[in-house]
Amino acid sequence: MRTRQMRHVCVLLPNKKHLDCSVRMRARGQEVMNAVLRLLDVSDLQVFGLALLRDNEYLFLDLEQKLSKYFAKIWNRESLKVPFILFLRVKFYLESGLLIFSSKVRQLYYWELRQKVLHSHSCDQEALFFQLAASALQAEVGDLEPEEGIEKEGGEEKQERMQYFLTEDYFPPWLINQRGRSFLLQHSPVLHGEQRGVPRSRAILQFLKEASGLRDGPLTFYRMKQGKKELRSSILLGVALTGVHIYQEVEGKQCALFVFTWSDIDRFTFQGSRFEITAVGSLGLSQLVYYTHSAFHSKHILRHLSDSHHFYISNKDAASYIQQLEDMQTCQLHKEAYICDITCLRQRLRCHNITASVSDCSDMEETDTAWIKDEAEDEDQSPSSVEEPEEVFVDDPAEVSWLAELLHGVSVGGPLEFPSSSWAAVTVEMKQVLCRRAGEGVSVD
Repeated sequence: MRTRQMRHVCVLLPNKKHLDCSVRMRARGQEVMNAVLRLLDVSDLQVFGLALLRDNEYLFLDLEQKLSKYFAKIWNRESLKVPFILFLRVKFYLESGLLIFSSKVRQLYYWELRQKVLHSHSCDQEALFFQLAASALQAEVGDLEPEEGIEKEGGEEKQERMQYFLTEDYFPPWLINQRGRSFLLQHSPVLHGEQRGVPRSRAILQFLKEASGLRDGPLTFYRMKQGKKELRSSILLGVALTGVHIYQEVEGKQCALFVFTWSDIDRFTFQGSRFEITAVGSLGLSQLVYYTHSAFHSKHILRHLSDSHHFYISNKDAASYIQQLEDMQTCQLHKEAYICDITCLRQRLRCHNITASVSDCSDMEETDTAWIKDEAEDEDQSPSSVEEPEEVFVDDPAEVSWLAELLHGVSVGGPLEFPSSSWAAVTVEMKQVLCRRAGEGVSVD
């Protein structure tokens, strides 16, 4: 009887591996996430979420909802032998991998971005793809054999030795067709050779930083229609770290229409499949109206937008500090990248006034307000019964649970609140830890 009450769920990972877990028939999404954390032996997945594939589109689960809501009647069939499929996907993108402290989580993040690069259509960033390939080869292959050793070999032997990777694994199809495999196999090892001596962990960080500059890389795309009766979804709404990017597919190419930061957006609204984006008045844009696959899609896209904005607000101080460290490396203020002593660190923090209190953050956020307006029909009500429009404020200062776990060695199961008086001290301590982690080039799970 107990076996009948369990359901088998298979979670596909970005590195093409999978995890199998059994959950209760009445389980919610959080139960699967807890199983994934346990199987991966990590305390927090930070930037990842669980998603299901619906209409050829990844939709992130609301972990508080029952799984039966997502798998409908098939979830209750006792005779079903096949597992239910979910995907562990990046929900929030970062500009630096240093913000991910667990090496296991960072590697999963790396593998998803590797796939994003292969599907990129940023034809105007060709040089970046070669650099990304070089960083990926260094991370996965390690140091390339010195060139002088290869020069002694014959022509055919040398050519065979240099073909140590498949172009399809490191370059998007359009670039392979444009340049040809022989060109890529000839020039990629040169750039890879320049990475000699770079540790694999540092090469991964390097790849993540470079990939964040790819125009269509660190984005989660959702397809929409311009008109309700259109058959083809030509609009791509991309959820980015800093806002929303909107593209239109024209003859197989992605043409950028709008790039909105979070502060550019006044509100998102949806009613059924109708999805509206209202920019702030100063931009002088009319309301943008698109159509999703269904009200179910609209609701989950809206939640992802809200969560992404919340994540951006809660992590922007740490991201800003990491950027300062990387800028110092670029300016060669330190011979060893990211290495600094704590005394100088505290002086810089005071000079740059980075250790802002929660109240300071709140004042800043009040000038950067985005409202989300939900006019969706309640799925449990009849079609004629519509909820009153509800506005949700998404700019509240977020609590960073992984920060407390990193600093104090405690596992935080629910929301974590820091009083204003202690926030400055926590921020300083966080930056010290970031500095040490960055100098080591490795992270502790």
